[in-house]
Amino acid sequence: MKKIIIIKYAELSTKKDNINFFIKTLKKNIEYALINLNINLNFDKGRMFIETDDYELTIKKLKKIFGIQKFVMGYKLDNNKFENIEHEAISILKSQKFSTFKVETKRSFKDYPLNSMEISKKIGASVLKNLDNKKVDVKNPDILLKIEIRKDESLIYFNEIEGLKGYPVSTLGKGLLMLSGGIDSPVAFYLACKRGIKIEAIYFESPPHTSIEARNKVLKLAEILAEYNLDVKIHIINFTKIQEEIYKNINHDYLITIMRRMMYRISEKIAIKNNCKVIINGESVGQVASQTLTSMSVINEVVKMPVIRPVSCLDKNDIINISKKIETYETSILPYEDCCTIFVPNHPVINPDLNLAKNYENLIDFENLIKEAIKNEEIIKLKINDKNSNYEDIL
Repeated sequence: MKKIIIIKYAELSTKKDNINFFIKTLKKNIEYALINLNINLNFDKGRMFIETDDYELTIKKLKKIFGIQKFVMGYKLDNNKFENIEHEAISILKSQKFSTFKVETKRSFKDYPLNSMEISKKIGASVLKNLDNKKVDVKNPDILLKIEIRKDESLIYFNEIEGLKGYPVSTLGKGLLMLSGGIDSPVAFYLACKRGIKIEAIYFESPPHTSIEARNKVLKLAEILAEYNLDVKIHIINFTKIQEEIYKNINHDYLITIMRRMMYRISEKIAIKNNCKVIINGESVGQVASQTLTSMSVINEVVKMPVIRPVSCLDKNDIINISKKIETYETSILPYEDCCTIFVPNHPVINPDLNLAKNYENLIDFENLIKEAIKNEEIIKLKINDKNSNYEDIL
């Protein structure tokens, strides 16, 4: 009997002809996340099996990998003889603390001499006979013992752990996420990863108007999010000249509208250069002036690339709850302003006029300013297995 981690796939079964690609990508992602551990990984179209030298750390890592429906600590028997399954099940349960139990059996090997119900009843009777003070509870057992009968082997496990579900990262291509220091964009990052999108990030800074603490805050967020994305490449754009030109030359009611249009233009160019198929951001409908439907339409007009807004229809409390779950919330609320907040006017327009926005931005030489900003971009790569990247102590 071997101690193993058994992984059940998430939505991969819906992929039919492409299932091998999705499973192999999940395997690659798991191996990358566990690269510093000694593991033995095997898989088929129904399950993935991991033997490791550190089960606690392996489970911690698996909790942040998309494409996993559930996983569980279990035991693999090299045969499917009922007597062996019965003996090992009793042996395993003797080391567990419980009062009530239930047995469930699944047979992928249909030629087995006993059906699923018969196996469950026999194992349950054996537990009652061999272990004192145990009772069957089919609705809410302390332990749900699961047995799987396969052609040449069998599995025994209990107490499944919920995975993140979704698709393995990178199976659906790349996207460029507009990452700020707020609560929303890290949640958008996480939700996009869940749909199999590999994320690169773009961050706009305006020194000296924005501080080094604001930059490090975003890098810390990226470091946290890299666990879900396996790594992350961040494109840092110096937005100072563009922002100052907008502030000096354009009606202040339209500052945010024009600023966002410039950010979108830059993001599209960076996305194309890095083979990203979509732009992603943390905009939520109606949350601020630039996120009304009219504002989104006017701002979006400058790009042809699709824009995905994963949190667009979520309640703010829902977004906060996800940010706490993924452990970005405490960093997001640190009081360091980014360039989206430093020049916010008292009365930003909430229903901007497209023609007026175009007239305003023609007051500045934005094309050359954008070229200069892209030319001087800084790129930082964060890898989950790189122990040298830590922005915790400099915030």
